[in-house]
Amino acid sequence: MNPQCVSELFRPLTVRSMTIPNRFAMAPMTRQASPGGVPGPDVAAYYARRAAGGVGLIVTEGVRLPDPAAGFPESVPTLAGDDVLAGWRRVTDAVHAEGAMIAAQLWHQGVERSDADGVEPVSPSGVDGTGAPKGRALESDELPSIAAAFALAARNARDAGFDAVELHGAHGYLLDEFLWSTTNRRTDGYGGSLAARTRFPAEVVAAVRAAVGSDFPIVFRFSQWKATDYDATIAADPTELQEVLAPLVDAGVDVLHPSTRRHYAAAFPDVDPELSLAGWTKKVTGAPVIAVGSVGLDTAFRDEGARTEIAPAPADRVVAQFEAGEFDVIAIGRALLADPTWVNRLRDGTLDGFGGYEPRSALSTLH
Repeated sequence: MNPQCVSELFRPLTVRSMTIPNRFAMAPMTRQASPGGVPGPDVAAYYARRAAGGVGLIVTEGVRLPDPAAGFPESVPTLAGDDVLAGWRRVTDAVHAEGAMIAAQLWHQGVERSDADGVEPVSPSGVDGTGAPKGRALESDELPSIAAAFALAARNARDAGFDAVELHGAHGYLLDEFLWSTTNRRTDGYGGSLAARTRFPAEVVAAVRAAVGSDFPIVFRFSQWKATDYDATIAADPTELQEVLAPLVDAGVDVLHPSTRRHYAAAFPDVDPELSLAGWTKKVTGAPVIAVGSVGLDTAFRDEGARTEIAPAPADRVVAQFEAGEFDVIAIGRALLADPTWVNRLRDGTLDGFGGYEPRSALSTLH
């Protein structure tokens, strides 16, 4: 491995008011470790350890909106109330003290919310990811209040010292439920065509942009796969992907975060046998992109049985994709849980699995 290849991943990246010191992010991972929604000193220490370990950007666990229907259980942190914001200020101060940036991921669980506490889940059409009835469909006049809840949470995040916010529009949660035809069966202006299904997520982005101002970065996380369907798609080809993403960028998204289960997998193999979803996202929008998905691992996100062969994922494939221009930042999840110093070890050349790197010439022309 040429050390110069790795060193390129340690260049800073500036997005609006935020300068990330390197190209590594901590991926958002739900913890349910904030009793009553208040992040405590243990949460600050948890994120500070990863910042000290070399990660340039931390994206928090999902933070539920200040709406009873938005999230459960109460041990998932929120972003409303003086004690909550004081707790987050401890977190952001601890991360900044280690030289990293931090973004709050804003999360409305939609139909995937548990109703164990008696609160009815809400969604675009009152159906879950299998198409079965669950909860109730949102009325069109309820949508502005949800957009306003995202905006309030984003402004609170900014005031608590966060450097950016990420809107969770992936994995079958509320914003993704509008994008996905299986969960969006609406016949009003928010359903039907792909442009109509993108309308509400774009309105949320616009509301957040208005709340945080022009210089505060907004990240949007999206996915093809859902927890209920690994083979799901919101875009069947690159043209449809552009139709989904362009309105979000136009509304104020600065960075796109395509969530994949394997960062190196081809998104549209019939069009290009190698280009990942991150690569296609960057190609059709030109926006900065965060890639993610089993970085440095050779196991599946969940046990897939005999359905899919799991390909090894040596960490040096990250370098190949970065050199090819597929992404700007790479997010790491489970590897950081096991080893908070993963990034520093990569920088220092003590991380296993970085031998035998070969450039992917087939992608060298991607811009």
